[in-house]
Amino acid sequence: MSNRINLHLVSDATGETLNSITRATVSQFEHASIVYHRWSLIRTRFQLHRVLEGIEAEPGPVLSTLVDKGLRAELDQACQRFDVAVVNVLDPVLAMFQDHLGEKAAARPGRQYVLDADYFRRIDAMHYVLAHDDGQAQAGIAEADVVLVGVSRSSKTPTSFYLANRGVKAANIPLVPGTLDPPGLEAPTCPVIGLTLDPNALIEIRRHRLKLIGAGPTALAAVRQDQGVYVDHEAVKAELLWARRLCVQRGWPVIDVTRRSIEETAATVMSLMDSWHERRRKAETSSP
Repeated sequence: MSNRINLHLVSDATGETLNSITRATVSQFEHASIVYHRWSLIRTRFQLHRVLEGIEAEPGPVLSTLVDKGLRAELDQACQRFDVAVVNVLDPVLAMFQDHLGEKAAARPGRQYVLDADYFRRIDAMHYVLAHDDGQAQAGIAEADVVLVGVSRSSKTPTSFYLANRGVKAANIPLVPGTLDPPGLEAPTCPVIGLTLDPNALIEIRRHRLKLIGAGPTALAAVRQDQGVYVDHEAVKAELLWARRLCVQRGWPVIDVTRRSIEETAATVMSLMDSWHERRRKAETSSP
């Protein structure tokens, strides 16, 4: 059996749900060769007919999040004619909620993308991250939902932007050896979380960064001479040890991001945020 397949992702919205499900699933098959056919914003019969022509031309399994009953029925019938499998991935979850809530699903496409309070919260969080990246606008740190700290190139910025897409206002502050206290964190009003990683991994990331900004051998030597810590192995080890000790002294939890994706790091940050708020609630209810 060939390990190459055409996979059709049919969505009445942006297709992000199907993309996430597919990434999680395909990652479990090391030798799979997937040719993706993405069909987004399919909300009319005319648009669906283009999809059906594509499936007929390059047959392969279909994953769908269509909620319109008419479009779904037409897709199911066509896939049966083409002898290809079709899975409506939302069905089990919708059925479970309907059973437990006693309410039928609205069956309106793109409901998760309406311009509601949650949407504007995410936009606000994105603006916040832009304004408070790498220690900027320290006066506004009191408005943060979380503050990420760590040495240079420890994934603070990409993690902050990912969190912003979840509506979390994340400020990030670099930890620089020789600085006694990170500015703005004398009395934090939100969780402060440190990010660290393996020295060898950090050096590789920093070397790559230098290449991206056009730092050749001469510039690299200048970095070693002038800064002394950026890519030198012993200096980087000492820098990371200093940063970890600072976090321990302040009682800030530390996440090792060496083998974590940004998504995994962000999920751990949000879990630590929940724990921090739970401890605060318990302390407030137990105080006289």
